[in-house]
Amino acid sequence: MDVIRTENLTRDFGDVRAVNRVSLSVGEGELFGLVGPDGAGKTTLMRLLTAILDPTEGDAWVIGRHSVREAEAIKDSIGYMSQRFGLYPDLTVLENVNFYADIYGVPRRGRMEKVERLLAFSNLFPFKKRLAGNLSGGMKQKLGLACALIHTPKVLFLDEPTNGVDPVSRRDFWRILYQLLRERVTIFVSTAYLDEAERCARLALIHRGALLATGTPEQVKKLMPGAILEVRAESPREASVALRSALVECSVGLFGDRVHVATRDPAGMEPAINAALRGAGLQLRSVRRIAPTLEDVFVSVLAENPARGRNE
Repeated sequence: MDVIRTENLTRDFGDVRAVNRVSLSVGEGELFGLVGPDGAGKTTLMRLLTAILDPTEGDAWVIGRHSVREAEAIKDSIGYMSQRFGLYPDLTVLENVNFYADIYGVPRRGRMEKVERLLAFSNLFPFKKRLAGNLSGGMKQKLGLACALIHTPKVLFLDEPTNGVDPVSRRDFWRILYQLLRERVTIFVSTAYLDEAERCARLALIHRGALLATGTPEQVKKLMPGAILEVRAESPREASVALRSALVECSVGLFGDRVHVATRDPAGMEPAINAALRGAGLQLRSVRRIAPTLEDVFVSVLAENPARGRNE
């Protein structure tokens, strides 16, 4: 059963097409990732699905309800955590959760047990009397999640929930999401972190409002044409600049102390790599073929579709 479904969903802001004919589906209890750079259309698509914005064209259904004709019914059944979730810094952790419980009409009877369970679930119980404004970034995100879950939503929408959060807090946040999946909560999460996208059951790559690919992480990786060569050389940053300049038909990216070269001709590329580095006065240490990461695929797909998603 599809809990989320869209057909040619489109949203224009004047002459700018922010979401371009998006069609996708998300099953019950699925963790679905929307992956793309800043300005790709992730937040606009999220707001269309949560019935905050109306589409210019196309349709969306969430839990079987139409996003325009049954907008209020959708809002009652979902949890939504925006990039800047509306926590109140002068209220305590407990007061923030109770405030959202009031907004969602959570009955007073049995509420305290539910609140305490949520705070324990998110490791916030020891901090329930602390002002939200005095929490760390990761703790604020977990508090935002607790507030979004107070009315027991069937679908949870998270817009870049770990943006700017330290690695340990990111790991804790995802641990909480996996616990929710065991309770059959459907999670639709947007992220710019490709390592987080690997955690999703399925994902969609979005760029300039259009979907470039949809599938499991392994299926998406298979969409990349050619192969990835990992180049190790002295001065990796200078090496990436030299290779990008010389190998104009290839996609070149810097990954830490190594350079990835996406090419359709891996067997014949090593001499060209060696020549390009030698011409820049750099020494090649090694070249080897490796399995592509999602980041490799995304960079490669963007290079293949530079204008995809523009107004047509």
